[in-house]
Formats: sequence, C-alpha cells, structure tokens
Amino acid sequence: MNELDNNIIDTKEKLSFEEILAKVAIDKLEKPFTTLTVKDVAKDLNIGKNASYKIFKRNDFPSVNLGQSWHITLIAYTIWKMQRRV
Repeated sequence: MNELDNNIIDTKEKLSFEEILAKVAIDKLEKPFTTLTVKDVAKDLNIGKNASYKIFKRNDFPSVNLGQSWHITLIAYTIWKMQRRV
C-alpha cells in the first residue's frame, strides 16, 4: 500500500455510510439556515397540513414555535430526514 492508502485507512474519524450520505447532502445545501414552515414540510413530504403539524409537535423533530407559526431550519430538517430514512 502506498502512503495515501495508509492515510485513508488510519483516519481518526470513522464515519458510517449514513453519516457520509448526510454530510454530502448537507454540504450541497446553498442556504442551510433558511427556515421552513409547516406548509413547506408538508409539500416536501407529500402529506397534508394536519399531518405536518403533528410532525412539528413531535419531540424528535427539531422545530421551534415562533408566535403562532412553526419553523425549522433547512439543515436541521435535512438531518432529521436523513436519520429517519435508516
């Protein structure tokens, strides 16, 4: 093995396949801190608004309620979605 192969094998940070996919997906986001609303998530998941509200109220969904509207950052939503795919 050459020196480059040794460096790749000896990396301190071992990432799983899912973590690598999540990192690639996150790196491709143009504006990761853009916020999404209930309507945006409903459209992305192809579900109704009521079902989307239920997701926003889940403990494992990293959203915030600002006044009378729910929001989630695009990066948090992408990470959540990638974790749910496994």
